Amino acid sequence: MEKKNINRRDFIKIVGISTATVSGLFYGCGTNKSDKNASSDPTSPVPVDKMTYRTSERGDKVSLLGYGCMRWPTLPSPAGDGNVIDQDAVNELIDYAMAHGVNYYDTSPVYVQGWSEKSTGIALKRHPRDKFYVATKLSNFSNYTRENSIKMYKRSFEELQVDYIDYYLLHSIGNGGMKTFRARYIDNGMLDYLIEERKAGRIRNLGFSFHGTQDVFDEVLAMHDKVHWDFVQIQLNYVDWRHASGRNVNAEYLYAELEKRNIQAIIMEPLLGGRLSNVPQHIVDRFKEQRPSDSVASWAFRFAGTWNKVLTVLSGMTYMEHLQDNIRTYSPLVPLTDEDKDFLEETAQLIKKYPTVPCNDCKYCMPCPYGIDIPAILVHYNKCVNEGNVPKSSKDENYDKARRAYLIGYDRSVPKLRQASHCIGCKQCVDHCPQDINIPRELHRIDRFVESLKQNKL
Repeated sequence: MEKKNINRRDFIKIVGISTATVSGLFYGCGTNKSDKNASSDPTSPVPVDKMTYRTSERGDKVSLLGYGCMRWPTLPSPAGDGNVIDQDAVNELIDYAMAHGVNYYDTSPVYVQGWSEKSTGIALKRHPRDKFYVATKLSNFSNYTRENSIKMYKRSFEELQVDYIDYYLLHSIGNGGMKTFRARYIDNGMLDYLIEERKAGRIRNLGFSFHGTQDVFDEVLAMHDKVHWDFVQIQLNYVDWRHASGRNVNAEYLYAELEKRNIQAIIMEPLLGGRLSNVPQHIVDRFKEQRPSDSVASWAFRFAGTWNKVLTVLSGMTYMEHLQDNIRTYSPLVPLTDEDKDFLEETAQLIKKYPTVPCNDCKYCMPCPYGIDIPAILVHYNKCVNEGNVPKSSKDENYDKARRAYLIGYDRSVPKLRQASHCIGCKQCVDHCPQDINIPRELHRIDRFVESLKQNKL
């Protein structure tokens, strides 16, 4: 499936790919109240040369929209070599992104069942090396011996087919506290090793991604004087700005601490795994009253991109329409006003009233040793919460409709052998969850709810 380098004529053709039509949940119609020149109207052309760029400390001109390679489109069944990723679709998405100014691509050895780096490397190899920045990570979660960590690091070069890595991260620090951080990076000498690799030029920028408690963040950030972190990747969106859940720290604090030290931020989870685009209808209506032509998602991306120390905002764009919408939002960025920020804080408070599970569909909890599709179960539950299809009682006015919608949707979304009823509570998934979800407890709760619906005993 690997293609040769694309020529200029083919590259220009990519620019002309027609705009896809998507559901009314993301897009509306009408005139933009706030800025008539900036719109996410899906019928408007996708801008080719208007992408917003930020300049890094070392002089990199980075697109404000970064491509997160954790959610590449997959095949119904693996390819002959075991690859689960649809390589032709990845090639098309990356070609389109490059043609529209996106030049930052973020992957990891553990993304998409371990195939993301290879597929990302195949697609990027077809473009000049000086036209993109690639980021990957030391994802040594389970085996952090020096030997295994160095092996993982070197394999990334092979998979990505590059001689240097532009942005290299210590992956998801915070899980397990400082004891785990020291075991993964200090006691085995890996941090010192990576600093030397940066000096040698094989790493251009060194940083870390963070999910955890404030004390871990503060302690690792305090190493800046010795290590010189070139960047830090944090979870930032208009809900987590002041209302982070679990052990995660409010993004307002994380960003302020980076700003104090003049460290640039790379943003992950601007949509909270899609939850900030799949919101209840009355919240959709609030957005449409403000900017009728703009997608719901565009508000979250504008929020993430408004802050000056943000270098790029990552989005895991599986589908062309998502890529096109995000390109429109950042071509160019229309920064939020103070009134817009107040509006989003009010919206965040409304969203927090909905009892969704804080799952971002990152799939770090997978694979489950008992075959349970944990993310699919939680995503379906959240979808039904937002749609009003999680009845509290059989006396609810829409009980019959909601009951039917939940049960039919559950069986369609999750095969019976992979449903929550098979969870034995082994807790293997818990330590891997960046959002600090007590996954077995949630699965058991959802299973009890499903059984109550089946037996009509709510």
